[in-house]
Amino acid sequence: MEKFNLTVIGSGPGGYIGAIRAAQLGMKVAIIERDKPGGVCLNWGCIPSKAILKCAEIYETFKRSEDYGIKTNGLSFDYSKVIEKSRKASNTLTKGVEFLFKKNKITLFRGVGKLISKNKVGVIGENSQQEVDTERILIATGSVPRTFPGLEIDGKMVMTSDEAIMSTEFPDSIIVIGGGYIGAEFAYVYNSFGSKVTIVEMEKHLLPGADGEVAEELERVFKKSDMNVLTGMKFKELKKSKKSVEVTLEDTEGKGEEKKISAAKVLVAVGRRAVANVAPSSLSYYRDSEDLGLKELNIELTKQGFIKTDDSYMTSASGVYAIGDVIGPPLLAHKASEEGVVAVEKMSGLKSKVHYDNIPSCVYCQPEIASVGLTEEQVKEQGIKYNIGKFPFRANGKAVGVGDTEGFVKILSDSKTGEILGAHIIGHGATELIAEIGVAKTLESTPLEIGITVHAHPTLSEAVMEAALAALGRARNF
Repeated sequence: MEKFNLTVIGSGPGGYIGAIRAAQLGMKVAIIERDKPGGVCLNWGCIPSKAILKCAEIYETFKRSEDYGIKTNGLSFDYSKVIEKSRKASNTLTKGVEFLFKKNKITLFRGVGKLISKNKVGVIGENSQQEVDTERILIATGSVPRTFPGLEIDGKMVMTSDEAIMSTEFPDSIIVIGGGYIGAEFAYVYNSFGSKVTIVEMEKHLLPGADGEVAEELERVFKKSDMNVLTGMKFKELKKSKKSVEVTLEDTEGKGEEKKISAAKVLVAVGRRAVANVAPSSLSYYRDSEDLGLKELNIELTKQGFIKTDDSYMTSASGVYAIGDVIGPPLLAHKASEEGVVAVEKMSGLKSKVHYDNIPSCVYCQPEIASVGLTEEQVKEQGIKYNIGKFPFRANGKAVGVGDTEGFVKILSDSKTGEILGAHIIGHGATELIAEIGVAKTLESTPLEIGITVHAHPTLSEAVMEAALAALGRARNF
């Protein structure tokens, strides 16, 4: 029987990138995928959602086309075509992953992976079962939407992001429970196309964990666009009728305040849980009761249900590794990819490390949001003396010219050393602009290096330069 140096379970951003890096390092690699290559990110998450968000952004632009001297009559949309475009994007990239497997001589097994021993993985296919012999195993099974009692998912009136990303039915009203990045993005999409949207978050602000000023700015913009934003409220009860869903909310401060809201649909976006102890699948031949086999190998989990690993990403079972969402937050595709690379490099004896303090976080609604490093709240909690530089996009020439002036760039630096502690951007193009600051942090640069770097004019990137100069007390255009 053919034996592999490494068998990867899951072909999402962590699994497939890790597999490719392993192949580059000379390993004979197998990868097991229960569904489509590329995992959730390519098929039901990052990629299709960005296609849908772009459609929403274009529609929003057309709604204010007269600001650009363009008249549009009878503006309308076909949401089924929006979803169709997103599926095309996913399918294109899925084929790309399959090509990369062939290019790197990675053997793809289709089916559900189950640990049999430290050196053997079972593959449960639709009509067959087989075993794969391997020297090492890398678990990269990702995560699935979380829900809780009382919010049972029917896939039609009560959905998670998995169903929403595929649904061609556009609701005239929707309640989004959860104000994190997934909830914010879907709320923006539905609101842009004309749905009456209520977004509910139990914390004080949307985007819990984000910089406070950024969260407040997003709330302001959402409210300005006629979105109903309810913070400090949590789910209590849900009642369904034939045509609508009624949700009862209660305040989180124990004041006894309740609100009842009705809508055509409810989107549950209350986070994600690891596919660790149980590996749910839409595939009919696989049952939720069949887990990954972690108990048989005595692989330890955290209290939150994530797989425990050491610094080399090895689990409590020697030779069995895990990376990505399945080992815990931040639940980000690019974090999973980097962990996949580092894990296989460590297997090969290379010195490698994930710099967790320099992993960007992005939200792709409009205005976009991007962050790297510490928030201002975290800097204060750590007692660090800091300088702050802010620059609004309304003072940026390119932003004014193209008509996207919401938001700002904010840079925090250590007042003694000049070290960039964190940066936060909310505004058009934020997710592209954050990389410059990430590079600066990697190179241990200070705001001075960003500030004296000549940025082309007019560009949105000048706002980054101006924020850096503002941290030095030298902003030029504000």
